[in-house]
Amino acid sequence: MRILVTNDDGIFSPGLWALAEAAGRFGEVFVVAPETEQSATGHAITIAHPVRAYPHPSPFHTPHVPAYRVRGTPADCVALGLHLFGPVDLVLSGVNLGSNLGHEIWHSGTVAAAKQGRLFGLSAAAFSTPMNGENPDFDRLRPWIVRTLETLLRLERPFLVNVNLPHRPKGLLWTRQSVRTYEGVVLPGEDPMGRPLYWFAARPQKGAEEGTDRWAVGQGFVSATPLRLDLTDEARLQPALAQD
Repeated sequence: MRILVTNDDGIFSPGLWALAEAAGRFGEVFVVAPETEQSATGHAITIAHPVRAYPHPSPFHTPHVPAYRVRGTPADCVALGLHLFGPVDLVLSGVNLGSNLGHEIWHSGTVAAAKQGRLFGLSAAAFSTPMNGENPDFDRLRPWIVRTLETLLRLERPFLVNVNLPHRPKGLLWTRQSVRTYEGVVLPGEDPMGRPLYWFAARPQKGAEEGTDRWAVGQGFVSATPLRLDLTDEARLQPALAQD
């Protein structure tokens, strides 16, 4: 099996290399990741200028992994990785330093990289872990990454799955995406020169429902959420068609 690994935290992220090392148990691994952090870039792709890529040495614990750092987005990295290394069987993105739960999926560069792989007809999965003031212990998480990959590779292919790992997992649950409404918050301030600046934030208007990704991680479970590329609201489409 040939596996392309990327992320949105950048080539130097420990989560990237933890995922690459775990993936190496299942096949031949190639790494193509952004040169700098690309968090919350969503599914942006570069079209106004060329993309540059440079060979990058892998860390000592994964010495035989061919790697490139890219001046581009996570989605760029997947497209370029397929060009540089040829056909692959699986695209993995992460492990992101920060959760990608519920509404975070919409703007996540980590999930977007996996979506890009699925758009090319490949199986793909995104991996993330919350921060919450505590640095992830990837030695503790690595067995759960491996266990989750074993579970995913038993699925009918192709698949697209969003995975979130709590810091101390006690099991794995299949979940649905948490959908909550939020109150938008704009916090004004000023820089040292007295010029205005603004922080954007949001507060959920209700708690996470049982069975959702956010609820599962809050309970200490690895959350695996199957995703799809088709965003059509079928419940609204059918009545609309009936009116025509």
